Amino acid sequence: MPPKKKGKADGTAAQGTKPAPDWPALTPLIPEMDLTLEDVMPGQIVTIPNFWTATLCKAYVSFLSSLPLTTTPGKPKKGDAVRVNDRFQVDDPAFAERLWSQTSLKSLVEAQPKELWGGDVVGLNPNIRIYRYSKGQFFDQHYDDSNNVTLSGTPPMQARTTWTLLLYLTSPATGCIGGETVFYPDSPKKKSRDALPEPIVASLEVGLALLHRHGADCMLHEGREVLEGEKWVIRSDLCVKR
Repeated sequence: MPPKKKGKADGTAAQGTKPAPDWPALTPLIPEMDLTLEDVMPGQIVTIPNFWTATLCKAYVSFLSSLPLTTTPGKPKKGDAVRVNDRFQVDDPAFAERLWSQTSLKSLVEAQPKELWGGDVVGLNPNIRIYRYSKGQFFDQHYDDSNNVTLSGTPPMQARTTWTLLLYLTSPATGCIGGETVFYPDSPKKKSRDALPEPIVASLEVGLALLHRHGADCMLHEGREVLEGEKWVIRSDLCVKR
């Protein structure tokens, strides 16, 4: 197993002027009326099962495999968690808007009290990250930072990220074994006799969207080592007005 180090994730924006990919259409999708936002840990972790269909996930895995992925450095920057995966990162406001408004995400998020999300949600972070974890790869224990971002518009909108969005494209059903996202609740106070809380394990499901709070209230979490197959994830963040 990988060493346990409480680092942080690198949430910095994509560098340079990398051209945006020609993303496939976001179809087919399950009707919004058939989707629900489910609490895993109230106020901290929620999921949307079947957010994307298996057909759409398969199409995206095929497409993403053609992108020029870069293997993360073996030695992370000081303070960053150990992460071994392949990734593609691009600043793409148009795709972020499609993922937000051409799916059921916008409606499901806006149906909840804005206090849950830390303010008025105005869209997704245009910093789109694609992760591929192959056999033996993992993301060690870490916290996700909150970042200030500027969303395109007239005029541009100043925003900050408050929740991480992870969209899983593979699972045991596609041959990916391991790779679960595991959250660690805070330990009891030193003088408490309470037992250590059990970790919360979010198993991979094709098309599952997982949202978790980040920034100052982020829970310590990790991506377990992939034992077989490939784990594919699309990452963005909810943004609220600053």
